[in-house]
Amino acid sequence: MNKVMSRAVQPRPRHRPPTRRDTRRPGGAPPRMPSRPAATRADRPRTAPETAPRQPRPTDLFADRLLAVLSGQRPVHWMLRHTAGHAYDDLARLAERSPLRTRGARPVVHDIGYYVAGEGTLEVFARIATGERLRAMAFRLERGRDLRWRCTAVETGPA
Repeated sequence: MNKVMSRAVQPRPRHRPPTRRDTRRPGGAPPRMPSRPAATRADRPRTAPETAPRQPRPTDLFADRLLAVLSGQRPVHWMLRHTAGHAYDDLARLAERSPLRTRGARPVVHDIGYYVAGEGTLEVFARIATGERLRAMAFRLERGRDLRWRCTAVETGPA
């Protein structure tokens, strides 16, 4: 069975932003001197640098994009490049009703699962949390010849 449940935890940056180290400016602190001799620093084993952050999955990206449109945070034409076939028309009809719009808490993607229907085709479902309520959204992604993912079908649960 090819069904997968996933929602990658977004990593937090583990370092502070770089600071300016320009000694030409007045009032700048003098450069720091190492507290240990250089020989002991060279003896220490080197660790591998952190790997680059992983790219988000297309399932996560499209779930967030569709949620933004269906909750009224973004206009429908924002998804024009990311849809194919009748999906844009279906999305426009759904967005008129704003099925995921709320008055209180902002809706967020709670969980995502997908099924690999074939080569280059994913059927995705997402649980949308709005405060205490959970809603459902399903969509289909197909990979084109240009290797870009496009949404080809969109549905939401009953209102």
